Amino acid sequence: MTHLLIVYHSRTGGSRQMAQAAFEAAEAEGAARLLRAEEARVEDMLAAGGYLFCGPENLGALSGAMKEFFDRSYYPLLEQIEGRAYAQMICAGSDGTAAARQLARIATGWRLKEVQAALIVNTAAQSAEAILAPKRLSEAALAPCRELGAALAAGLALGVF
Repeated sequence: MTHLLIVYHSRTGGSRQMAQAAFEAAEAEGAARLLRAEEARVEDMLAAGGYLFCGPENLGALSGAMKEFFDRSYYPLLEQIEGRAYAQMICAGSDGTAAARQLARIATGWRLKEVQAALIVNTAAQSAEAILAPKRLSEAALAPCRELGAALAAGLALGVF
């Protein structure tokens, strides 16, 4: 059975909570693995049947650690993971669409198959203090993350993706 790989980066805890919620739900539906972007390797990507990428939007772009993961993985994986399913979750203070577009462009280059539109959780953090503060996401904010993780893992387990 193939597994779902969830790769995430989190500076203030929001993305970590989103990824953890998705991972717990994914495990209940099939096989899943959760890795921080700093730890994820090309071999991890090759071993997975599908992906869920989760990171924060920082200054209107994908966080540096997520971008670094893609930078070091992109060319070694080019033409090796085409057609695999992916989805993404973005933790943002207001918008999140720029980070989602950036990640989607990378996935398009890999020829991954988007199976769900980007899930963006808006924390409404607008001041420097709120942006830098540790995040505590509500159950309502985490519920769609759980649903996405479960759906991706179930789809992989059933051979839908």
